[in-house]
Amino acid sequence: MSERGLEKRQFGHRARLALAPAGVRAADGQAHAARTLWNLLHAWWQMMPKDKRTLAHADAAIRQARKDIDFLAVLPAQAAQAVLKTYFQAWKNCWEGRADAPNFKGRLRTVMSVDVPQGRDLNITRVHRRWGMANIPKVGRVRFRWTKDLPVGKRAGAENRITGARLIKDALGWHIAFRVQTLEVKPEPHQGPEVGIDMGVNVPLALSDGQTYEHGAWLTEKEKTKLLHLEQRAAQRKGHRQPGERTSRRLHHTYDQIAGLRAKAKRRALDWQHQTTTAIARTYATVVVEALTITNMVKSARGTIEEPGKNVAQKSGLDRSISGEAWGRTVTMLTYKTANNGGTLHKVPAPNTSRRCSACGFITPGNRESQAVFVCKNPDCGWSGNADHNAAQNVLHLYRMGHALIPAAGRAVVRRAKRVKPAAAR
Repeated sequence: MSERGLEKRQFGHRARLALAPAGVRAADGQAHAARTLWNLLHAWWQMMPKDKRTLAHADAAIRQARKDIDFLAVLPAQAAQAVLKTYFQAWKNCWEGRADAPNFKGRLRTVMSVDVPQGRDLNITRVHRRWGMANIPKVGRVRFRWTKDLPVGKRAGAENRITGARLIKDALGWHIAFRVQTLEVKPEPHQGPEVGIDMGVNVPLALSDGQTYEHGAWLTEKEKTKLLHLEQRAAQRKGHRQPGERTSRRLHHTYDQIAGLRAKAKRRALDWQHQTTTAIARTYATVVVEALTITNMVKSARGTIEEPGKNVAQKSGLDRSISGEAWGRTVTMLTYKTANNGGTLHKVPAPNTSRRCSACGFITPGNRESQAVFVCKNPDCGWSGNADHNAAQNVLHLYRMGHALIPAAGRAVVRRAKRVKPAAAR
């Protein structure tokens, strides 16, 4: 950071690529080669003795594999080096307790991606108002949608430049995600008020000051009907397929249509989340949310054969609703957006925030009479109001009482490192 209050920031910008059919095949080949290289590297890691698991030995193994296996040569050399660095960084994250140990990448469940480590290789130019062009190694010059000003040409410098990019494929096709490094003015401390937020399913975001942020269905009724029809068609065609028989082109096309509709719903959800979190970060200096363990909340209630679960269908419907709201993504957005605006985000324990009366502090399960109505059962109080706003006020109360970042079960907030035996490459 300089004396003028400037600081370096890293951010990403994603744009849609306009690839020709030949370019799509080339990008697909590179992505499959990158995934295969990761799997080969993981197999090599498990096979080699600990004292041989070094960056130099892994680099030599990758170079030899690119000579011995023809289809790995479609992956640019720098992209192959990026796979190697990413794999070693994955182990470092595991040793430091930030992530699980790396594993094999499956063909169907893995996002297809290719890294372009050097920004200068892109040679980005702007064609006109809506389109720009970038050089993709072993693909050629490709147009992309210009939806945000990028530091290229005279705007680029040592402190304001594109450091690299990554090609990513989703249901809508190939996109390019630029890594941008820029020098910006350090934000002044936010002078706004404090707010507690209660996240729910029926009311997505309820604030302690009485405001709510809600949304409608991500798909229209016509789109929902079409999605149901496509899912039924896919199930019917899949039922006629013999064991071991390859998936037909018609079924692949149906799967693509289903993925396209689901991607449209996700884009609408992301747009709503971005707009909502931006408004909150600009308005409030301190944002307080519950420290929810979402993975435990959406666990199946099916149980076992000996002890079957209860209300399995209702629980699965609730799990889908919770997953659809993407509370974790909302908190992630609020975290960096509040920081960019000079504010802060804090987490407080979640238990009893919906059962406690914000007026007198009385806690009992019967206080919440319904999803929307809260009536305090304390004879000396009797306060009633909206249940979601009451929970949001309790969230803010916990922060003001000094309970921020204190876990509900007494465990450390920062994830503890798993007992993974370090290798020689550590």
